[in-house]
Amino acid sequence: MTADYLLHLAAGSGGILYVMALLLTVALTVIIERTWYLHRLLRKGDELVGALAGQRHLDRHRLETLREDSVCYPHGALLCAAIETIDAGAADRMADFLEEAIMAEAAHIDRRMWLLDTIVTLAPLLGLLGTIIGMFNSFEVLGRPGSAPTEITGGIAEALVATASGLFIAIVGLVFFNALGNHVRQIVHHLERIKVMLVNRLADAAPSQRPLVVSGPVSGPVSADGSLHALSAAARI
Repeated sequence: MTADYLLHLAAGSGGILYVMALLLTVALTVIIERTWYLHRLLRKGDELVGALAGQRHLDRHRLETLREDSVCYPHGALLCAAIETIDAGAADRMADFLEEAIMAEAAHIDRRMWLLDTIVTLAPLLGLLGTIIGMFNSFEVLGRPGSAPTEITGGIAEALVATASGLFIAIVGLVFFNALGNHVRQIVHHLERIKVMLVNRLADAAPSQRPLVVSGPVSGPVSADGSLHALSAAARI
């Protein structure tokens, strides 16, 4: 299949094959970039989960060490939120702050996935449009005097190339879209698991102080067994 023949096919489809070549380039770019990025996040998530699973308690120094190793990852934002929560003395609300950090990072994890989803839907439709345009050109040959049947059948065969190209792009894009979507779900699950592990291991980072609540005035002498004196005084009343 020579370059001249490809140009002939593209011209027969009304230029649709040029658009589909652009869609294929964009799809391959997104697939390669997202595969590389999400694979890195999966490895970092497994590494961080393993590091947290090996410890029953965490302190701020250990959190700083883990955060420095995860600066360029969404997991680093989660650890940073945990450190800021401890510094603010709001350890009892740590789960809420960590959930907020996960929601903020989730938008970056599935970034550009919408492009792949759009290409999967658009490519077959463009292929069908290119085939219809090619069929118009093929049936136009019928109006010419002395046209051979082989010209018509050859034009129809060339027109179907657009549909086949659109289906090929959609199939490849759909396979990788589902695979990458599964990676995204695993990464979000890692973040949720890390959140639970941080909350459990930092539960005693800021111990709550329960104030002594006195229901009413206590009369009577105060001594080591003051509670007994208070009860006896109440009984006498």
